[in-house]
Amino acid sequence: MRSATVTAGNDRIRWVELPGREPTRVYVHGLGATSPAYFTQVAVDPRLSGHRSLLIDLLGHGHSDRPTGFDYTLESHADALAAALRSADVGHAEVIAHSMGGSVAIVLASRHPGLVSRLVLIDSNLDPIPPDAAALGSSGIAAHTEEEFLAGGWESVRDRVGAHWWSTMRLAGREALYRSAVNLARGTVPTMRELLIGLKIPRTYMLPEADGPLPGADALAEAGVNVVRIPDCGHNIMLDNPEAFVRATEEALAGPVPAERGA
Repeated sequence: MRSATVTAGNDRIRWVELPGREPTRVYVHGLGATSPAYFTQVAVDPRLSGHRSLLIDLLGHGHSDRPTGFDYTLESHADALAAALRSADVGHAEVIAHSMGGSVAIVLASRHPGLVSRLVLIDSNLDPIPPDAAALGSSGIAAHTEEEFLAGGWESVRDRVGAHWWSTMRLAGREALYRSAVNLARGTVPTMRELLIGLKIPRTYMLPEADGPLPGADALAEAGVNVVRIPDCGHNIMLDNPEAFVRATEEALAGPVPAERGA
């Protein structure tokens, strides 16, 4: 386990690191998750292993610190992640990111371009979504006020998300979980989709085949984003169909390393 200080209050982001060659690969989890639990199986697959790999936990999640004074916007998550990567002497990384982690990775690539050379996004949020008390995930959490959530609303979330998700969601600080969900549902300005379209690095977006066509897929394709539909899986593609995920990720990361850009 390694760590880096990422805030003025000395809060630390932590990660599991696998040694190997450059470019470094950075794995980023989704809301209420943790990267070692979600990515270890695929990161050590012979088709993806051999690169230096950081299975990193965002601030407020997993093994990282859970500061209650942090705002947990996508921008703040991205800046904290950037600080951790710079401390670890990571640049020009290939970032593989799931769900909310993909949204953070898009903002990271936009705000800190020298840190990211490729993006592999796994069913990530690209647009704002309205709060919906009946929904799971960020939309359902965002239907509470923070006071309601901390006073007991988190229990209804626990009971509805199921044992698998709760096994890692319970590790997140409750303020971190709530604020991350609200800010993910709110999105960014410009939106994550618009930021993704504007990036000039290789980008792949995976989604479950069962979800049907990705809204706005034509515009993404015109911008050079490779949209890949994965069969026999739900939202957690790397856990549900690791074989197809590894094949698609290997293909997405193939080819010459793009020329480095300024930080």
